[in-house]
Amino acid sequence: MKYAVIRFPGSNCDWDMFYVLRDQLHVEPIFVDYRETELPEDVAAVLVPGGFSYGDYLRSGAIARFAPIMTDVKRFAGEGKPVLGICNGFQILTEARLLPGGLRKNQHLEFVCQQQELFVQNNQTAFSNQFEQGEKVMMPVAHGDGNYYCDEATLQQLKDNHQIVLTYSENPNGSIDDIAGIVNEQGNVMGMMPHPERASEDILGGTDGLRLFQSFVENQQLQK
Repeated sequence: MKYAVIRFPGSNCDWDMFYVLRDQLHVEPIFVDYRETELPEDVAAVLVPGGFSYGDYLRSGAIARFAPIMTDVKRFAGEGKPVLGICNGFQILTEARLLPGGLRKNQHLEFVCQQQELFVQNNQTAFSNQFEQGEKVMMPVAHGDGNYYCDEATLQQLKDNHQIVLTYSENPNGSIDDIAGIVNEQGNVMGMMPHPERASEDILGGTDGLRLFQSFVENQQLQK
């Protein structure tokens, strides 16, 4: 099985994802260019990396959502297959309406880059099953537009359906209800602002992020 890492103009965490998948989890990652119109047939999951797609012009992720490959990413997600968006990837998935809500400028209007303590709010998803419910984990954040927002009705739906996967212990950006990561109602699409790919080796300061990748890789292998 192959794991597709989508590359947009301005992506800068694509290689980080590639190395985690190849060197830590020993699966086969492949890069898929944003200009492609179809994903390879043998793709097990799609990953949308962080960075600054199209320079974050207009609004983070607003241009990337129109990239040719996104039509097939939507089809892939619609078939119940796993899609993970990290940081800019989260922004792209909300702009593409694969996830509810949106990401705004950080409340303090400054870029934030730091280690961040998180709480695992739902460990029953394909992306979080290697964590303990309520566990505290550490992953870095690095963003200027990480302020997650949705209306009250959507927030209540997220709570009722247990779609909130990760929250901040100390909110770095103003996100509503301290939200750091969510899944769609079906549970096969996840977006998050923290960077698990930067917390997947001891030499980088910890391996809490590796368990997120292990969750959906092992879940896919069990379904083979």
